[in-house]
Amino acid sequence: MSSSTSIHDNSESTNSTASNLAGNDSQNLFGVIDRDNVHGLNLSVPEDAKEIIKPWDARDDNSKFAESGVDDQLIIHIPFTQNVRVKSLLLKLGRGEVTPRHLRIYANHPTIVDFAEAENTKPQLNISLLEGETGVVEYPLRVAAFTSVHSLSLFFNDAVGEELSRIYYIGFRGDMRSVKRDVNSLLEVPAPNAADAPLVDKVTEKAAGQQTTAR
Repeated sequence: MSSSTSIHDNSESTNSTASNLAGNDSQNLFGVIDRDNVHGLNLSVPEDAKEIIKPWDARDDNSKFAESGVDDQLIIHIPFTQNVRVKSLLLKLGRGEVTPRHLRIYANHPTIVDFAEAENTKPQLNISLLEGETGVVEYPLRVAAFTSVHSLSLFFNDAVGEELSRIYYIGFRGDMRSVKRDVNSLLEVPAPNAADAPLVDKVTEKAAGQQTTAR
């Protein structure tokens, strides 16, 4: 198990519903998400990964969502067109049996992590997700670990019903930092200190014999 920081505080001061998030458009990072290259693993419809990256005014559109395939695990990989500082994550989750209760966030992987790699890589953050919310919930992030981000991989699992996870909306608040770095520096991962930086340049042999699809 990862020893990364987890967020368990369910207080109103830590998480805000949609009614408390109005007026934050200036910090919404939707405009710098590379939506055409958003993709996922273990989705019942692969193309749905893009559908949950919505502008703020479409956050309550429940006609478009992403749902896991063979079990309750799914990974959504979200690249940005510029380096950004991510201050908080905005989520609208499925309710009831399809609510995922756990999220791991991995920053700056040059390609999406697979399930085997996710299980063996230390995430920047572990989050315990709120259950029973009808609107968007904001999860503040440790800014020190997300100061210069060009991509995020979000690993959802542990659904209430243990069979399917559903996501309606993913968004971010923060600001733009700089022009996206070239490919030679993509393996650099910001972290509070070097000891907290996850291993992102995985040796191929390490994954040998491990299943790279959903469990």
